[in-house]
Amino acid sequence: MKQSWSRLARVLSAGAVSLAMVAACSGNSGGGDSTSGGDVTLKINFWGDFGLDELKSKYESANPNVKIVLNTGEYNAQHEDLQKKLIAGNGAPDIAAIDEGFVVQFRGQADKFVNLLDKGAGKYEQNYLPWKWKQTLTPDGKTQIGLGTDVGGLAMCYRTDLFKAAGLPTDRDQVSALWPTWDAFIQTGQQYVAKSGGKKFVDAATNIFNPVLGQQPVGFYDESDTLKMDGGPRVAFDVAAKAIAANLSANLTAFSPEWNAGFVKGNFAVLACPAWMQGHIKNTAPQTEGKWDVAAIPGGGGNWGGSFLTIPKQGKNVDEAYKFLEWLIQPEQQIEIFKQVGNLPSQPALYQDPAIKDFTNPFFSNAPVGQIFSKTAENLTPQYLGKKNGPTRVAVENVLGRLSTGNLKGKPDQAWTEAVKEAEKAATS
Repeated sequence: MKQSWSRLARVLSAGAVSLAMVAACSGNSGGGDSTSGGDVTLKINFWGDFGLDELKSKYESANPNVKIVLNTGEYNAQHEDLQKKLIAGNGAPDIAAIDEGFVVQFRGQADKFVNLLDKGAGKYEQNYLPWKWKQTLTPDGKTQIGLGTDVGGLAMCYRTDLFKAAGLPTDRDQVSALWPTWDAFIQTGQQYVAKSGGKKFVDAATNIFNPVLGQQPVGFYDESDTLKMDGGPRVAFDVAAKAIAANLSANLTAFSPEWNAGFVKGNFAVLACPAWMQGHIKNTAPQTEGKWDVAAIPGGGGNWGGSFLTIPKQGKNVDEAYKFLEWLIQPEQQIEIFKQVGNLPSQPALYQDPAIKDFTNPFFSNAPVGQIFSKTAENLTPQYLGKKNGPTRVAVENVLGRLSTGNLKGKPDQAWTEAVKEAEKAATS
């Protein structure tokens, strides 16, 4: 998820989410449960759409002593709050969702999380995409802090009705052919703006920056955690700056009320679309069913988002928390989540299950999303994201916001200089 986008996902000075299960009774600091058969409240904090609304009642029915409380929040804020709670030594959720953009940061604090290998999670390693399993595994291979939920292979979601009104093709193959490159995508956007009477083409420049960055060999950091702004970040920043200069962006912050309203009002026609974005669009703008479709992303490939569920040691119901996690990653639940909100499992064997392989999404004009997103996931080679990736991304996104509507508007060269300065601050803070 991530979703974040996270799940949009998922993103942007947007929302962050932690998944937590907080016990209704006392317990020790991560050693196990002290529920003695009593009622347990599992509070789950997250951002975006993890599919938990759909599964909450199912789990509670099968486990009548457990009550699940879902606590959603902003993407960045949730990760920041989790970090504060880990430092303070109390107040963290029993289960915390962590996005791939922050996972190296938290993996470096493995001593603050329950080692899921001690709970028997090692038997699930063979089920996961190898790189997904390793993202939450400490370098020595001795501590696994999380279990992967979804992966964020990329496509583009677009409004067929808005494309048609602007005289653009609506067939997904023809639309994909419009933009083999990001320059072609910007040119298509300029056509849309001109033919639609000035309507905006994309939701936000940051939501161009992130997928372009995800397509580069190296992101913000190399594997030695050295900041590399002149590589992938410069490429992505330049593409986003071109989109801003072409007046394509509606300048909406992801997961904000204004952004959500934009889906309903048709304030933009296309956006980068990790698998998890499907659920957000569907839940945010249900009245637009049948008006969306899914095309290829310019440049091909890339990853955006994909999350993990972790259990901080502070939790008072560690055993019940792990029991829920173990239930959630089983094929039945993973397939149900995909069908309900679009989050593609990070267990590749499920891509061959007819429930995913043959799934078409009626909300998205019956696009064969099972095949589209499975293919993107199988071909992924995700970047190393670095311990300070999350704060660095936020810092650069904030500068892009100022280039779009703030004091840097119309000054791309000055904005880049500022982005480098802010990224360096984030890298050393």
